[in-house]
Amino acid sequence: MEFDFGKLTSKDRYKLLSSTVIPRPIALVSTIDENGVLNAAPYSFFNMFAEEPATCVLGIQKRPDGKYKDTSSLIRKSGEYVINLVDMDLAESMNISSINFDPEYDEFDLAGFTPVASRLIAPPRIKEAPVSFECRRTVTLQLNEERDLVVGEVLTMHARDGLIDPETLYLDREKYDVVGRLYADLYAPLREVFSLKSSTQEEWLEKHNKKVGD
Repeated sequence: MEFDFGKLTSKDRYKLLSSTVIPRPIALVSTIDENGVLNAAPYSFFNMFAEEPATCVLGIQKRPDGKYKDTSSLIRKSGEYVINLVDMDLAESMNISSINFDPEYDEFDLAGFTPVASRLIAPPRIKEAPVSFECRRTVTLQLNEERDLVVGEVLTMHARDGLIDPETLYLDREKYDVVGRLYADLYAPLREVFSLKSSTQEEWLEKHNKKVGD
């Protein structure tokens, strides 16, 4: 079975991509407008792509009426935003913030988020989030009339006390009940994990008694 994306509608391509590329991390993005109204909205077309500089990418689609979403407009104006990650305790509030409220509504207030001042940028982070990244836009790539890719640099990371060892920088996974996006109305916690040890070429060849030309 194969699907020729050139012959599919964007809706059908989205259905196939979002249901197979799973789970996806959720970026609960917080921004602020010129009047101090706080905005928060989740995006799952998101990930980290580099560490030097620390780089993240958000995929933001326009509203059904063709207008920019509040997040996209505010990032375009100020270039500043916070990516808050989502755990089980935050999932219900995150879902509230996914509603397309009009710009004048304070989504921190509606979803019950507690704003905490960021260190380097104007938009606040969400106190309830286990991890938050203060970001500054590097470039916005307009793929088409409907979707932007926002490439940004992570300036500062905040983590809940006890989540990361300050000496080793190791994460305590048992305390990090992070949630991933699946498709439709489905989400998934990260509960069961397994380990696969990486090998060098020499280790693998020796273990399997392989030589060049075998």
